[in-house]
Amino acid sequence: MKICVIGGGIGGLAFARAAALNGADVTVLEQADAIQEVGAGLQISPNGIRVIEALGLKDEFTQNSVKGQGVSLRNYSDAKEVTYLDLTTLPKDQEYHFVHRADLVEVLAKGAREAGVKIRLLQKVVEINDQGSPHVITQSGDKLHADLIVGADGVHSVARQMIVGQTAPFFTHQVCWRATIPNDLHFPAQVRLYMGPKRHLVCYPLRGGEMLNIVAVQERHAWADEGWHFEDDPKNLEAAFADFGNEVHALLERVEKVSLWGLFRHQVAPQWHNDYTALIGDAAHPTLPFMAQGANMALEDAWVLSQSLAAGESVSDALKHYQSQRIDRVRKVIDTASGNAWKYHLSFPPLRWLAHTGLRLASQFAPSKLLRQFDWIYGHDVTKAD
Repeated sequence: MKICVIGGGIGGLAFARAAALNGADVTVLEQADAIQEVGAGLQISPNGIRVIEALGLKDEFTQNSVKGQGVSLRNYSDAKEVTYLDLTTLPKDQEYHFVHRADLVEVLAKGAREAGVKIRLLQKVVEINDQGSPHVITQSGDKLHADLIVGADGVHSVARQMIVGQTAPFFTHQVCWRATIPNDLHFPAQVRLYMGPKRHLVCYPLRGGEMLNIVAVQERHAWADEGWHFEDDPKNLEAAFADFGNEVHALLERVEKVSLWGLFRHQVAPQWHNDYTALIGDAAHPTLPFMAQGANMALEDAWVLSQSLAAGESVSDALKHYQSQRIDRVRKVIDTASGNAWKYHLSFPPLRWLAHTGLRLASQFAPSKLLRQFDWIYGHDVTKAD
């Protein structure tokens, strides 16, 4: 089978390697001049790591990531710990890692090339035709024919627009800053999440613990563009979190470069495929970052689509099977993420006190129950046969 993948990100490269290992002739078209990723840190949970392991890339991934030890939820003003989720108590087959996005993309790109995938750069796809003889047309006028076209081209997907038409997202009235700083504060291998009125800030280590990733979210009505490449003044980030405690101030005063973007809610595509074109990752189902599952869902998609195609059915039947296996789970994850922000952003002091007291009690008397609430996400294994 000849497959054309549009997009050299996490989902596209993972699928490309999986399909090539199954015998497909795969070409990845990437519009940038190098296989690289903007952004910074990612949390790869056990469900995503299972896919990386099934792709045969676990060792290299582990060498380029930090194994997470826990998640610490903290009060915004004094940084006192409200509750702690001990990731070391997860079952032995469940690991949780922090990785720089560029490092994960590099591992996947290397793995794809080793499997025989051809990666073509500076290839911006402007048109897809999956009628008769399926093909894509690039901005330079090149035409590439394929038995299957896979749209792994993100939230502004050309493939999605071809399949479901133009759909308008809506602004959630939340914005997000992202930055990295040196970890000269020696933060441990854990997620620290500072919860405040209508805001929260997350940080965790990357690259052997030498770097800290910062993600800060604020509720506000002022609109911001969607996308990771819009720079902002670090002083705006500091001002937005001025009433957070000294621990957060110490983080933000080290920020020299920061990006800002608006958080938009997108509809999960009602249809993920035509006869010869399929969507994976953000092209099918962009998600808000409040469950750290965007990259993990893309990895799961990549594996399920590759195995559906390898099962020997027609392309059309394989694509139907792929969507049927994925859509309900993805919708549940996205709905959970969309409903999560308010838990971090409680602004009415008595309600926040009550919620934090409940978390402290649960952490003291039923810590395993707190962590087990995510079993339906972390315990899921798409690499096992149906």
